[in-house]
Amino acid sequence: MLRLHVSTPADLTEAIVDVLQGTEAVSSLALIRGASVLPAGDLVVADVAREGANDIVNRLRDLGVHQRGTVHIEPVTTWLSRAGLTAEQATPGSSADAVVWAQVVQHSYEDVEFNWTYVSFMVLATFIAGIAIVLDSQILVIGAMVLGPEFGAVAALGVALVRRRGLLLGLAARALAFGFGIAIAATCAAALVGRALGWVALTDVEGPRPGTAFIYTPDKWSFIVAVLAAAAGVLSLTSARVGGLSGVFISVTTIPAAGNVALGLAFGAWKEVWGSSLQLVVNILGMALAGWLTLALQQAVWSRVPARRSRLLPGTGDDRPR
Repeated sequence: MLRLHVSTPADLTEAIVDVLQGTEAVSSLALIRGASVLPAGDLVVADVAREGANDIVNRLRDLGVHQRGTVHIEPVTTWLSRAGLTAEQATPGSSADAVVWAQVVQHSYEDVEFNWTYVSFMVLATFIAGIAIVLDSQILVIGAMVLGPEFGAVAALGVALVRRRGLLLGLAARALAFGFGIAIAATCAAALVGRALGWVALTDVEGPRPGTAFIYTPDKWSFIVAVLAAAAGVLSLTSARVGGLSGVFISVTTIPAAGNVALGLAFGAWKEVWGSSLQLVVNILGMALAGWLTLALQQAVWSRVPARRSRLLPGTGDDRPR
C-alpha cells in the first residue's frame, strides 16, 4: 500500500479527485481545501494499492500536477483496512511484483549524484580492497564489496535505457567513470606511499594469492555471476522486497578489481592491471546488460499480467494478519 500526498492549485483539484475516485486501486481519499501554502491551493491524500500506482501517477502527470504542484509517494508499512484489502484484491497484479516507476527513476537520479559521499565510499572501499589483496584476505575483499556504492549507478544505466532518460544515462556513466578513476588514482597513490615505506612489496602483488586470485582472472563465470547478481539486485530495488541487495554486493568483483588495478599501476605489474581491468569491464557490462533486460521484462510483461490477488487470496480478509 502507498500513500499519495498531492499539493495542488485549486483549479486542478476536481480533476485530481476524479482521477482518484475513478480507480478501484484507491482505498481511501481525503480532500483538505486551502491546506496547501506552496502551491496555494488544496491538499489531496489517498491510499493506493502499489500495483495500481503507475496508472494513477501517469494520469496525474497528464493533468500537469507535477508541473504546477507536488505529488509525494511513500510506502505505508502497516495498515488495517478492509477497503485497502479490497483495493489490492481488485487491482491486477501483485504488490511485490509491482514497479512504481516514479520511485525507481527518482532513486536512480539520487544514486548517480556525483558528490563527496559517493566518492568517499568509492575511495574507502578501494583502499580496503587494496589491503585485502596485499594480505590475500577474502574477508576484507567481501567488506570492500559491501562498502562500494557503484551498483546504484550500474542499475541506473538500465533504468535510463528502459525509460529513455538520456540525462540519467550520462550521469550514471559519469559517476562510474569518474568514481572508479578517482578511487584507482587515490589507491595507487597510497600504494606508492606504502611501497616507499617498505610496507608493500612487488611480491605482495605478483606473488601467489590463492584467496584473491579471482580478482585478476576473469572467465565466463565472472560474466554469469555479474548477470545473475544484477538481475537479483534490480528486482530488489524495484519490488517491495529488498533483502537480496547485500548478496548482490558480495557477488560482484568491481571494487576489488579496481583495487588490484591501482596496486598493479603502483608496482608496474601490468599483467595484474590488464587482468583486473578486464574483470572490471566484464562485471560492469554484465550487470548493465542484466539490469536493462530485467527492467525491460518488468515493463513489458509483469505489469500486464492480469492475475488478480482475489484469486490468490480468497475470502474477506478478516482472518488474515496485516
